[in-house]
Amino acid sequence: MEALVRKTTFKDKANKALGISPEDAILTKSYLLVAFAALLVGGILGLLQGLNRAGLLELPSWFNYYQVLTAHGLLLVLVLTAFFTIGYFYAGLSHTLGGLLPKVRKMAWIGFGMKLVGFVFAVVPILLNKASVLYTFYPPMAASPYYYIGLVFIVLGVWMCAFGAFIQVANWRKNHKGQHVPILSFFATGVFVLLFFGSLPVAIEVLTIIPWSFGWVKTINVMVARTLFWAFGHTLVNIWYLTAVSAWYVIVPKIIGGRRWNDTLTRFVVIALVIMNIPGGFHHQIIDPGISESIKYMHVFMSLAIGFPSLMTAYAMFAVFERTARRKGGKGLLGWYKKLPWGDVRFLAPMVAMIAFIPAGAGGIAQTTNQLNQVVHNTLWVVGHFHLTVGTSVILTFFGISYWLVPYISKRVLTPKINKLGVIQTIIWTIGMLFMSGAMHYVGLFGAPRRTSFTTYGDSAVALGWNPYLMLLAVGGTFLIIGVLLQVYAVVHLMFFAPKGETEFPIAEEEEDAVKTPYWTERWSRTILIMLLVVAMGYVIPLVDMIVNAPPGSPPFKTW
Repeated sequence: MEALVRKTTFKDKANKALGISPEDAILTKSYLLVAFAALLVGGILGLLQGLNRAGLLELPSWFNYYQVLTAHGLLLVLVLTAFFTIGYFYAGLSHTLGGLLPKVRKMAWIGFGMKLVGFVFAVVPILLNKASVLYTFYPPMAASPYYYIGLVFIVLGVWMCAFGAFIQVANWRKNHKGQHVPILSFFATGVFVLLFFGSLPVAIEVLTIIPWSFGWVKTINVMVARTLFWAFGHTLVNIWYLTAVSAWYVIVPKIIGGRRWNDTLTRFVVIALVIMNIPGGFHHQIIDPGISESIKYMHVFMSLAIGFPSLMTAYAMFAVFERTARRKGGKGLLGWYKKLPWGDVRFLAPMVAMIAFIPAGAGGIAQTTNQLNQVVHNTLWVVGHFHLTVGTSVILTFFGISYWLVPYISKRVLTPKINKLGVIQTIIWTIGMLFMSGAMHYVGLFGAPRRTSFTTYGDSAVALGWNPYLMLLAVGGTFLIIGVLLQVYAVVHLMFFAPKGETEFPIAEEEEDAVKTPYWTERWSRTILIMLLVVAMGYVIPLVDMIVNAPPGSPPFKTW
């Protein structure tokens, strides 16, 4: 046992000195290549959507608006985010835990293959116009059964990667008894716990949809399917958010020359988000009929509870920024912000992402509240909201990560030229999102619906009043496609053409006078048990009611 510990310790030191192993680097590089390929294609489809919605582009009948919308959602919401998250955290596990175990690396490659197979199964029916069911894909609209089979493969691939991460962390803990899992690997554990348990409901939903879409079962319980989807759908959003938060807490303080915030609070934020996340999805069903007011009332509180870890994060991050800037000579009530490295894209992109999350979080609270949700539900406001949360807070953080992670895995360096390009890209992306998301929020308040292509509703005066805002949406989309092209160029350059050299994996240390973190934070079995109890409290009663007192089932419909 002592020899094993010595061997692991030596490997830890070697890994720290020499960087990521070639095998682990190729794994992360492959995941990131797929992620940014999805960004490129999904971004082009997003531009087509924006131009069509503004009435500036008529899409051909063989590739209509709803096909584009479904493919855009699949590529950016599932492929880009999942592949980036897994590639990033597997690099983190490799760096902080002494390199990936061979069987864990093999599991990640199997997961990679399964997700690609699933993607092909899903995208072919979309291209054939047999799966224009949008990202939400719930009944009574029905796609080709092969679309759902593709989703099953994608979920199985994610589970393979999740269990690989669990094995890696468990092995480290076995060889480092009594020690805390390194903070980035702690975040990875929380994310993969949520990925596994959050995707269980959608796996159950899809397994009920497949026989229905084949015609083996005549009807399906629409309410149960919708509820199972949103137990997954909103959890998925918060998985990306937690991934971004890991960089805010752990990476950004190192980049600005500071130390990270209180370790206990950081781990508590991860635990709180894991425990409270899954029931938060119910607020997407606030206006659904057939769900009792008491259940909806309880879920409003469960959804709002997710805001508390976010408020802790806001306090912690801006405290780190101010403390670091004042150490560097920052003066005055607000003058200290001038000491932050605004010209470093590795800081600028995630900083803009954090600032964007302030209005994004406020919009989420509005959608969680019953009366306000009545106004904005199924309008473009909601689309504007997730372009702020996912398209800005999450994706800009991912972009910021890429400017050090890609050189790190490629054994290259970030040059001043690419850094400047990244700053320009961040500014262009921010302007694009201001136009697009701002217009969506505003026109949504006027009642412009989401999930629809351009129409004037017979030259209705109300619908014609939306047009100027839809033009701004198209302007924003144009800025964003420029940002996509610049970002993909930067990633490809850093991966294959930048000068050779060693790039640091930036992980901030704790403050020197930090209080010792209590060991109860490592009790993942207890955290998962509490999470399951909260999920049961939120879902058992309504699901049983939906099944026992089921409304008439629905046959499949093709509405496109």
